[in-house]
Amino acid sequence: MGRKVCLAVSTLNQWALDFEGNRERILESILEAKDAGASFRSGPELEICGYSCEDHYYESDTFLHSWEVFCEILSAPLCRNMLIDVGMPVMHKNVAYNCRVVFFNQQILLIRPKLMMCDNGAYRESRWFSPWKKIRQVEDHYLPRMVTAITGQTKVPFGDAVIATRDTCIGFEICEELWNPKSSHVDMGLDGVEIFVNSSGSYTELRKAYVVCDLVKSATYKSGGCYLFSNLRGCDGQRIYFNGGSCVALNGHILSHSKQFALQDVEVTSATIDLEDIRSYRNEMRSRSHMSSESPSYPRINVDFSLSSDDDAVLPIAIPIEWNYLKAEEEIAQGPACWLWDYLRRSGQGGFFLCLSGGADSSATALIVFSMCRMIVQSIEIGDAKVLSDIRKILGDHEYKPNSATELCNRILVTCYMGSENSSKETRNRAATLAAQIGSYHMLISIDKAMSAVLEVFSSVTGLFPKFASRRGCARQNLALQNLQARLRMVFAYMFAQLILWARGRPGGLLVLGSSNVDEALRGYMTKYDCSSADINPIGSISKLDLKMFLLYAKDKFKISVIEEIVAAPATAELEPLVEGQIAQTDENDMGMTYAELSVFGKLRKQQYCGPYSMYCKLVQTWSSNYTPKEVAEKVKHFFRCYAINRHKMTVLTPSYHAESYSPDDNRFDLRPFLYRANWSWQFRAIDAHLETTHAKRSTSMGSMKKTDNQKIRSGIHV
Repeated sequence: MGRKVCLAVSTLNQWALDFEGNRERILESILEAKDAGASFRSGPELEICGYSCEDHYYESDTFLHSWEVFCEILSAPLCRNMLIDVGMPVMHKNVAYNCRVVFFNQQILLIRPKLMMCDNGAYRESRWFSPWKKIRQVEDHYLPRMVTAITGQTKVPFGDAVIATRDTCIGFEICEELWNPKSSHVDMGLDGVEIFVNSSGSYTELRKAYVVCDLVKSATYKSGGCYLFSNLRGCDGQRIYFNGGSCVALNGHILSHSKQFALQDVEVTSATIDLEDIRSYRNEMRSRSHMSSESPSYPRINVDFSLSSDDDAVLPIAIPIEWNYLKAEEEIAQGPACWLWDYLRRSGQGGFFLCLSGGADSSATALIVFSMCRMIVQSIEIGDAKVLSDIRKILGDHEYKPNSATELCNRILVTCYMGSENSSKETRNRAATLAAQIGSYHMLISIDKAMSAVLEVFSSVTGLFPKFASRRGCARQNLALQNLQARLRMVFAYMFAQLILWARGRPGGLLVLGSSNVDEALRGYMTKYDCSSADINPIGSISKLDLKMFLLYAKDKFKISVIEEIVAAPATAELEPLVEGQIAQTDENDMGMTYAELSVFGKLRKQQYCGPYSMYCKLVQTWSSNYTPKEVAEKVKHFFRCYAINRHKMTVLTPSYHAESYSPDDNRFDLRPFLYRANWSWQFRAIDAHLETTHAKRSTSMGSMKKTDNQKIRSGIHV
């Protein structure tokens, strides 16, 4: 009959500038799509060079090597008799474009440039690429000679066009064009395009996985048609993690989708659809048909090929499925774990080193590494040869095969409790118990001698000996002594990370993991260049509240009993002396605000773009049941003072897994100054003026009420 077609989307873990590895993963996806019976294969955005090349897009080498890789794909025999599109940067008339290159049997059919750039969040596409503004227009693009030698073509169509096969019509969107309020698929659908293809580089944030599903379903529900969404997955050299979720949708329903997080480098998702289902669905929508009859046409690139076969009557078609999203705690367990795995295997290091304090943050970091070990073991058990090869290379043991996650964790993760006279036995015991339950190689050291040695040096130069506030020292002395402990821990962490594998008879070194959360970074509640300074930080963009939720999930999922004690314990830096053997210092008292309040401040500051006055105006209403306007004003002022004083710390913030849209990371995501006028004089005066006005209105209102009550009393009315 010639109406059923099998279509495939690819989820690839590409790496910026890894041209050889990227080529192999693309070819593997084409092979898997062919084995699945697909006649059309699509892949993610900029898959040939890797999405996050950034300023490498200014280099001619990036374009040259992309064409070289494309030529090898184009020439591969396995690409015969399949319609394929791949993503790469293309220079057209001295302008760089983010493109899809569509080819069939060693003939380039179309180079389709991206129409709309993404410049929000962590994206900066307009820095490197220009949008194609000539809608429904194509021009001649003159090919490099290396391509001409294969195709025999000297020029090909470049621009906003669609592909017409013998049995259907295919149109293209690239990432942001789906998110934009004026998406191309609407006009293409009105012009008869039945299959929409979107290549994307969409990164993960907690609780956002549903967005792609909703957009794709909405696109095909409203316009009819089949939507193919291909996304990257993994860490390609940046803080962000591309979150997979490639899918195929038809007429408002999801037919198939890939996993959000996985260790697989290549995952192909396919579905067989009946083209007549699209035509019937559209024909019944009369308003759409009337609009379509007057819709302007797209240039059509004809190809003498059918996606369907003549004998397809018995070919089964895909049926709609429900997309079950991961909960936030599951996203924390899997996303940062996969990010750590990509970073570890691509960095050439032998594992991780973590300062384990027995508190919630460092415990969560350790559990994420343990989750990574669990995922590695599970992948090896189902036969993933690439994961097994990678873990053997990391450990320097070409015959190793893990028997359990705890055994692997002992080889991968080194934890160390760096105690001092200010540390409590409770935190020391919690750290040791957690290490034993996840299997990490654990050490206990004291930094007291190092502290004494440094203070002796200071005293020999100045004749003074600083003291803690509880021992009659001033605030400056107290803070300096806390910072000294924290910075010494960083020095010890890097020394052990470099040498502990040598001591254990293994080659290589370890990556130092940070364990400060997003709220502490926002408030600046950390010492610059202390143990929060590390190589990478898997929890640096996750809130304290979400981390505690993850810990409770991990307690049951991983069967780690000590987590209950860790969650119940008060958060403390343990940098000040104990009082009668008990902790006297807590994080929330030190910060002058709770972690719950910090999350609110962060979301208003970044997500809703509130300055001090706007934040006060919002919170004076939402917090009215708990705080007076004056108390709200003081809390807002205190936050912004602390934010201004500590903002400079963001310039040296450890690169963190991006998970939260109020992340204060100034290197890529939060582009604000790091030097502020800390008294916010103009802004705070606006708050004070509002308080005075509110107080005056309240006084007037109270006076009127009192006067009315007196009149009622004189009239004999009971009040």
